[in-house]
Amino acid sequence: MPPELKKGGVILVDKPYKWTSFDAVNAIKIALRAKIGHCGTLDPLATGLLICCSGAMTKQISSYQQLPKEYTGIFHLGAITATYDKESDPEDPMPFEQIAHEQVYAAAQKLTGEIMQVPPIHSAIKRDGKRSYDLARAGVDVILQARPVIVSEFEITKISLPEVHFRVVCSTGTYIRSLAQDIGQLLGCGAYLQELRRTKIGNFDVKDALTPAEWKTFWKGGVPAEQKTSSDTPT
Repeated sequence: MPPELKKGGVILVDKPYKWTSFDAVNAIKIALRAKIGHCGTLDPLATGLLICCSGAMTKQISSYQQLPKEYTGIFHLGAITATYDKESDPEDPMPFEQIAHEQVYAAAQKLTGEIMQVPPIHSAIKRDGKRSYDLARAGVDVILQARPVIVSEFEITKISLPEVHFRVVCSTGTYIRSLAQDIGQLLGCGAYLQELRRTKIGNFDVKDALTPAEWKTFWKGGVPAEQKTSSDTPT
């Protein structure tokens, strides 16, 4: 295990499906036996890039958190869910077969640029000192205010109804689950987030990341991996 990582470095982690971000960071912390922080939480049902910082590099976390992020995934048309993703069951089924591809492209265009977005009530945003998702699960009527976010790129990469594949580049604080909800409203048929993967944070790429299990094996002298840790600040 590289001793310099304990002093300070950046570790690119590919978070597995159904792991919480805490699970992934904790696994790295146990394997490395060092102070670890991370930049930008991912929902349990999402996979992809987490930036973990060790030692002195934890001071850079706030700057890394402000970097733009890229995601790929799938929207599912024809229903909605309470959580805007697959964590809750689909409800209110609606016809989607009549939706033309051009309508999907147009809806994505309307959600590109600086937009006002309402976060999901099932989110970690605090209201009156309590997590919104805790209030929602307790049956409290939660109302969150819209806030400005920037969606610099919103590309529809494939349409195979009811599935719509996409790639999004956006500012920190953007909820892709809310984009799913919004595009469903614009199309008039409902939608929820079926699949999500974070592929980039700034110039960091998930292609250069390893899962926690792969990092553990690598640090124990297992199968060689490409250099995926750094003490440098990205440009």
